[in-house]
Amino acid sequence: MTASSVPGVRLRRVTVNGVGLNVATAGQGPAVLLLHGFPHTWRLWSEVIGPLARRHRVIAPDLRGFGASDRPADGYDAGTLATDAEALLDALDAGPAAVVGIDLGTPPAFLLAMRRPGRVRRLVLMESLLGDLPGADAFLAGGPPWWFGFHAEPGLAETVLAGHEEAYIGWFLDRGTLGRGVRPDVRAELVRAYTGGEALRAAFGPYRALPVTARQIRAAVAGARLTVPALTIGAHPVGGALESQLRPYADRLTGRVIPDCGHIIPLDRPDALLDLLDPFLAADD
Repeated sequence: MTASSVPGVRLRRVTVNGVGLNVATAGQGPAVLLLHGFPHTWRLWSEVIGPLARRHRVIAPDLRGFGASDRPADGYDAGTLATDAEALLDALDAGPAAVVGIDLGTPPAFLLAMRRPGRVRRLVLMESLLGDLPGADAFLAGGPPWWFGFHAEPGLAETVLAGHEEAYIGWFLDRGTLGRGVRPDVRAELVRAYTGGEALRAAFGPYRALPVTARQIRAAVAGARLTVPALTIGAHPVGGALESQLRPYADRLTGRVIPDCGHIIPLDRPDALLDLLDPFLAADD
């Protein structure tokens, strides 16, 4: 285990399902598992890990294929990522955990709660859609975001973007904070994590698995309801679309939207996020 560049955070290597994950940990108490999206690594949570760690054991992996984790050829569907997350909790003997997912981390967080509700004591889902479930018509009125198709075409995006990673990742970081940008050190680490053809190929894996993920989500809601207490948090551009999708299938759901906040909530408006997370996560401590 080694110290990271974030005070109080330690990094360790944990192998789950045959894949080595780079995992950031901090604090003690009830476990909170944080699942990032694109173009993120565990550093997405840099501004909130410290405050969360005052009362919780925070576990923030680089998902398979991302950051310093291994980059296997497959396994990027949300169901496999959910299995990774469950195996990580087992490996760390974390017990029932609150699970927080954003962007591409939302579908695996949701499937983990649906498949293993005894392992998830609370669920937070942010700035994403759940497959093709009804309820997101307004958000999708103009079609899905353009990069979904670009990333989904095998071999295309990584070839086109080679040598231009900094500009491409920077566009998402600026857009995802409504032009405010992120700290230079975080920006540099994220750009580095997505530089090179293999890093890009793995990062686009979840997009190429979206049809499989959509089928997994449909199957999950067809056979069960979400019984875990859940909180959806929207910002720009997803807003309340995720809450609308989830509402018919959830027994205990609260929906919130943070105003004047970009898609990358933990880096753009960390204080506003903590104002929502702290009471929700502490409700059954």
